Amino acid sequence: MKKMYLSRDDKKINGFCGGLGEYLDLDSTLIRLIFLLLGIATGVLPMLIFYIIAGIVVPVKPETP
Repeated sequence: MKKMYLSRDDKKINGFCGGLGEYLDLDSTLIRLIFLLLGIATGVLPMLIFYIIAGIVVPVKPETP
């Protein structure tokens, strides 16, 4: 079973969009663009709050040896 993690390798701020891209097997740039467009469409504050909460709730990807 796949799990969602914050990305350690592909991150700009906290790794949420990179981790979501890895989870969905999509390019993280596309995820960031969709997130930006949703933020503009819904207002910046709701998406900012979601992003902060997701960064706190989603665990960081464990290091592999």
